[in-house]
Amino acid sequence: MKILLFYASYGGGHLSAANSIKQYLESTHPDYEIKMVDCMKYINKDMEKFTTDAYKIMAKDVPHAWGALYKLSDKGPIFHISNLNNKMMSVKLVDLFKEFNPDVVISTHPFSTQMTAWLKHQGKTNCKLANIMTDFAPQNQWLVGNKDMDYIFVANEKMKDKIIEKGIPEEKIHATGIPLSNRFLENFNREEIKKSFKLDPSKNTILFFGGGEFGLGKDTTIKILKSFINHLGENFQMVLISGKNEKLFEKFTKVVIENNCEEKVKVLSYTNQVPELMSISDLVVTKPGGLTTTESLASGLPIAIINPIPGQEEENAKFLVNSGVGIWIKKTDKADNYVEQIINDTNTLKNMKIQSKLLAKKHSTQNICEIIFK
Repeated sequence: MKILLFYASYGGGHLSAANSIKQYLESTHPDYEIKMVDCMKYINKDMEKFTTDAYKIMAKDVPHAWGALYKLSDKGPIFHISNLNNKMMSVKLVDLFKEFNPDVVISTHPFSTQMTAWLKHQGKTNCKLANIMTDFAPQNQWLVGNKDMDYIFVANEKMKDKIIEKGIPEEKIHATGIPLSNRFLENFNREEIKKSFKLDPSKNTILFFGGGEFGLGKDTTIKILKSFINHLGENFQMVLISGKNEKLFEKFTKVVIENNCEEKVKVLSYTNQVPELMSISDLVVTKPGGLTTTESLASGLPIAIINPIPGQEEENAKFLVNSGVGIWIKKTDKADNYVEQIINDTNTLKNMKIQSKLLAKKHSTQNICEIIFK
């Protein structure tokens, strides 16, 4: 069995979803031949660098322009131009399909899904095509060429219902959740992990993500951070994660020192211990990317939403709020009001945690693979 796993480097969620599938298949089907390919980099490295750099700049510096582009790409001229462009670029994948001759293609990005669907339509491949959508609301780019898709995997039942309304056969659509690393299925010793990070085992923990390499909305992020620090009281402590953003790490550290709260607030840069940190947390503060949202739900965590990128992340934020697992602290809001509610109203956190566990799909990766390879 030959498996071709497609992703693209516009944000980390597409690669993480593909990696989760790869790791699961390698552990359960060691005889399968698996090839992972960044579809855009394979087609043209210079174009991939230009477009990913453009995405990062727009998302960081002019997010509302990105949001407008996202909406325009859902229908109208830009939607059709994008589809036509993907059809033209699919020619560049023909040699890959000839050489590898995959039995199954699993795609975690709409561009590679569209290209593979077009090649199937033209008779260039007879592979099974699985489309894995990595956000919490449907966007039409993901569904182009759906007649040539064999499986469409979505994050939740509401997405499934919306796609069925578009006339796509129900038997193709599976509300499995977004692929998740099996590390989130492990049982961690909370007390030991807290001690390893020099945290108080008796206190509730808030996990605060600063936006990673983007460091989105830095001023808003710092304002909200200060609000949390001011309301921690005796029962809460915090872990701040700046990711690979050195300037944000410095700002976080400066705020902690200025507020004389080094004992209560720990600052980390990049870490590969997110599953462990989520296992000891009682609330996560983050922008609502598909990956972090999936991990938070799998960990049963309420989510305080900050700095969503207009477009897909704002759609994710709306879903989380409407589902009762998230509180969205907007740039124009008075952060203190929300933070005080979250920290002082124990029923709010308790109810959000219950809803988070109900919404979680912890075995998403296993379920996706079992449906494809049954």
